Amino acid sequence: MTRHDFNRAYLEIEDGVGKLVMNHVEVMNAVSAEMLEGLVAALNHVEKPGSGVRCLVWTGEGRGFCTGANLADGRVNDPTPPSERDAGAALEQRYHPFLRRIRNLKMPVITAINGPAAGVGMSFALMGDMILAAKSAFFLQAFRRIGLVPDGGSTWLLPRLVGLARAKELSLLGERLPAEKALEWGLINRVYDDADLLPEAMKLAKDLAAGPTVSLSNIRSLYNRSFDRTYEEQLDAERWAQLTAGRSKDFAEGVAAFLQKRPAEFKGE
Repeated sequence: MTRHDFNRAYLEIEDGVGKLVMNHVEVMNAVSAEMLEGLVAALNHVEKPGSGVRCLVWTGEGRGFCTGANLADGRVNDPTPPSERDAGAALEQRYHPFLRRIRNLKMPVITAINGPAAGVGMSFALMGDMILAAKSAFFLQAFRRIGLVPDGGSTWLLPRLVGLARAKELSLLGERLPAEKALEWGLINRVYDDADLLPEAMKLAKDLAAGPTVSLSNIRSLYNRSFDRTYEEQLDAERWAQLTAGRSKDFAEGVAAFLQKRPAEFKGE
């Protein structure tokens, strides 16, 4: 295993899996501009040719996944007079480019929610293709508690995951959603005992990392963009994604393994 440290985050790489960890335990991994810089630097490393990363697990250090924006951060706590203040500027300049990077990664992303996921931390959690949570974890649309609106893409994600009524309920009331209720609602994929969360996340990630990466990348892209397309447009998108997957070495290996009745050995090519 190799480890790379960044601002308020670190990346561990083992068996094709990159484990990206937000690391500011004193504030339960609340997001600062410094942490965002570290997360972007980690993604730069993940996407380097030869990094060996074919699946990403995203989690938090300590007792929390992420408790939202760090309001004590000087670059968040803006002294500008209210009439001149732009609370959305940080979103446009820092958060949105990072979220687009996660959405467009050419590999599966697993979020392992090891504790509170509040505010933009909940938005981060929902970026996973597979969202796993510890039994002690909870989700919270905390924005209304400080007089702001949901961000980080949550007003797009939530209605599509749990429906409009539940999305509005979570955002207007700002009530905690426990992990097991989130599973019942279809917001997340699996819930584990706290001690089992990361081992199970890594087990799943290693299985995905050993899979046909070109195929898996195209699968996540097709689903991520399906809500923006008509049925006919989605059929066309599937056609061109299949062209790409069909030209991969892993497709040839998969067919050969099927015909020879043996396990496939995918290389991610």
